[in-house]
Amino acid sequence: MNLLNSPELLDRLAAAYGLGTLRGGARRRFETLARQSATVRAAALIWQERFASMTELQAHQQPSPNVWKRIENLLDPAPAAAVATPKENAMLDKLRRGLGPWRGAALAGVVASVAAVVVGVNLSRDVSSREGQLAQVRQQGTQLARQNAELAARMQAMPQIQYVAVLADDKSAASMLVTFDPRQNTLTLKRVGGFQEAADKSLQLWALPPAGGPRSLGVLGSGAVMKMTAAEGEVREMPALAVSLEPKGGVPGAGGPTGPVLFKGAMLQTTL
Repeated sequence: MNLLNSPELLDRLAAAYGLGTLRGGARRRFETLARQSATVRAAALIWQERFASMTELQAHQQPSPNVWKRIENLLDPAPAAAVATPKENAMLDKLRRGLGPWRGAALAGVVASVAAVVVGVNLSRDVSSREGQLAQVRQQGTQLARQNAELAARMQAMPQIQYVAVLADDKSAASMLVTFDPRQNTLTLKRVGGFQEAADKSLQLWALPPAGGPRSLGVLGSGAVMKMTAAEGEVREMPALAVSLEPKGGVPGAGGPTGPVLFKGAMLQTTL
């Protein structure tokens, strides 16, 4: 595994190396990687510096007097009924003097153990804090991904208008707005004027091609907004649109409008 591609694993191995808990072949492999990579060396040095600073800040603690008492009892047992000779006393004094360095070593071991426990606790807290931060980052990333997905869905649902026409009457008063969405193949008509056909009449939409007669696109309802299905190729061939007033239900498209043409206008390609 390439540690440079796994920053979290590199950080944990560097922490274990600095603490001294990375041993054996794993420690030798880590040292080999450190000699080859400046990034690995830097991670190890950072954790060694952290541990060094934490042990320096620990207050010195004196061992309990009971500790020395137990050591003396173990190393210098004195039989209650026996009386030591001068020669034996000299040997005991010599033995006590020889135990001085061992007492210092024992004290150093106690201090090292305390430091290791403190460093281990601090490391555990640091790892827990990092895991909490990573969990929070993951949660924020999940929320951001969800928001992006919702935004993409909304943008996908929004109409992509590429064609628009304003149908006006003979006085150039706008009466109907026509838009076309090629993504949804939807032709949308919205009444913008005050005209309303009688109950026995219908409005019919016509395409006015460059050549040939008008072609019916359908009969309009009485609502304020109406939608029709149309292909982009058909809309592209509609240079102009017209709306006529016809009997209820409209007329066949083959013969063209039978009633008056109320509104008309050019279909323009644009982007809104």
